[in-house]
Amino acid sequence: MIETAQYKDLKWHHISDATEDDYRFLLDTYHFHPLDIEDCRGTNQRPKIDEYDNYYFLILHFPYFDKGNKFVRIKEVKIFWGKDFIITLGKSHWVVKKVFESITEDLADDDEQTLEHFKTSDLLLYRLLDRLLAETNTLITRIGAEVDLINYDIFSKKARSIIEQISITRRNIILLNTTFKPQLRLFHQFESGGIKGFSGEEMEDYWGDILDQYQKMFDSVEDYGELIAGLAQTFDSLQANRSNEIMTVLTLFSSTMLPLTVITGMYGMNVALPLQEHPQAFWFILLFMLLATLALIFFFKRRNLR
Repeated sequence: MIETAQYKDLKWHHISDATEDDYRFLLDTYHFHPLDIEDCRGTNQRPKIDEYDNYYFLILHFPYFDKGNKFVRIKEVKIFWGKDFIITLGKSHWVVKKVFESITEDLADDDEQTLEHFKTSDLLLYRLLDRLLAETNTLITRIGAEVDLINYDIFSKKARSIIEQISITRRNIILLNTTFKPQLRLFHQFESGGIKGFSGEEMEDYWGDILDQYQKMFDSVEDYGELIAGLAQTFDSLQANRSNEIMTVLTLFSSTMLPLTVITGMYGMNVALPLQEHPQAFWFILLFMLLATLALIFFFKRRNLR
């Protein structure tokens, strides 16, 4: 179904679940390139901007959290951008639908700010991208909070919980990084004038604002990636150190018990041994074992093996 928001000659068509009739409408009405329509039918497309004489076709990727609010997923946002129209279609990021509904309501109420952004397709696209980036920034801020939480918990929580947190956060950061890298070049085209738009007005400040936001978020993602890698190494070192401490304790215990085991083993044999006929033999042997134990403990402490 095609939903439409219109102000004067500018239209925003939003198609959430496109059918073949919808694709035929786009071909017949706007004469889009068939390969663009084919890209709209498919999924898992690479981010890109295709430039034509009278429109641009954009495929952009934006992150969101899944239903479990745990793993980051990526949604494609497909946009046809012309002089007097913006067309969004497919199962886009939820922000696209929210912005469309908000603008539709504001147009009905003659909201001045919305009418200002609905003056040209360039400004309308800017408003949509700005909202998408704001939501992305909220997500990245949460990722940063998770990294900080791991930093605090790494010395206190159980290993299994920390391993799970590090694994999930690292996966999310890697996915964000691979999403941001190719799109950074696309947003540079806006700011550098490679993408000129249709309004004929000065849009460099607006596109520069979009690029600044995106660059700042990309830098944050890279910083979080380095931090989580460092925390993972720190955690591995802590676990190795704890394992060494356990092995040291077990080794000291075994070393202390070894001579005692030899003594008790010898006196457990059915052979003649010194003092075995003495009435106080048990207490002599016990005292000797105690002294041997104290001597070993003193030796380990002098060697700093504790």
